Amino acid sequence: MIVLGIETSCDETATAVCRDGVIISSHIRSQSIHEKYGGVIPEIASREHEKFLNEMVFDTLNDGGISKKELEGIAVTQGPGLSGTLITGVCFAKGLALGLGLPIIGVNHLEAHIFANFLADPALEFPFICLLVSGGHTQLWHVKNFKDYQLMGETRDDAAGEAFDKGARILGLSYPGGPEIEKLAKGGNPNAIQFPRAMMKKNNLEFSFSGLKTSLLYYMDEHKNANLKDVAASYQLAIIDVLITKLKWALENTHCHTCVIAGGVAANLFLRDCSLNKLSGKKVIFPDLDLCTDNAAMIAYLGELYLSKGIKSAIDFPILPNMKMA
Repeated sequence: MIVLGIETSCDETATAVCRDGVIISSHIRSQSIHEKYGGVIPEIASREHEKFLNEMVFDTLNDGGISKKELEGIAVTQGPGLSGTLITGVCFAKGLALGLGLPIIGVNHLEAHIFANFLADPALEFPFICLLVSGGHTQLWHVKNFKDYQLMGETRDDAAGEAFDKGARILGLSYPGGPEIEKLAKGGNPNAIQFPRAMMKKNNLEFSFSGLKTSLLYYMDEHKNANLKDVAASYQLAIIDVLITKLKWALENTHCHTCVIAGGVAANLFLRDCSLNKLSGKKVIFPDLDLCTDNAAMIAYLGELYLSKGIKSAIDFPILPNMKMA
């Protein structure tokens, strides 16, 4: 089956084609215009998607050697995400589906992040634990089977990616903050400053990062001449230490031997190194770096999985900015 995927949940415009579980073409266009604002401006993001989608779909089909007539379905992000950007992608996808007479499926962005790991390792088998960690979400999922997911814990306030972005702003770094802090932390001493780790009682699988961000703000107010490399390295370690510790507890509680780490923060190389070191004896899977951030390959892949089972959306399906997975 050949499915076109479209992703516009935030500030990446992405298109991809999946054929029989294999991505044959994928394009991502990051909206660098937001850098000067220090964060995503929803109205601008919507306009950027509208500007680029038609051209990107054409290029993606052309690069994959696929004509519009060969498409057998369209998958598009239904949520969660920014309302305006979701509307842009969904309306485009609906128009294309109607024009070509194709079935369409609205895809849950979070579920797609989990299933991106099947692209990284086609031999991945259920059940497994997923640490879903991004700018908007920090969650632990027990993925028992297709469409059978149990939420084990999530953040009570800031997501890990949000903590990176806010921490970067405090340190005077540019947006997005995660890669900037990771870059600054290289060569720094991660044990120089003991930043707090919240909710670390044994087997508590909830997260909280707002206090950590506040602690960084107070530290910088009191230490004007601090070594920024040490600060960045210590702050990064505080976030990642919590993530890996709770992932380890989730594995122990469920007796799972496999875990996947998905979402934008999964691109952090320090996180990858720490997980491999601290989760020895477990199988740890990461998506390729270009599958960690928002992308259409995961949308096309999961969309094909649904459509191949005869599951599709009505043409009038709504966007769901706060869409839940379970």
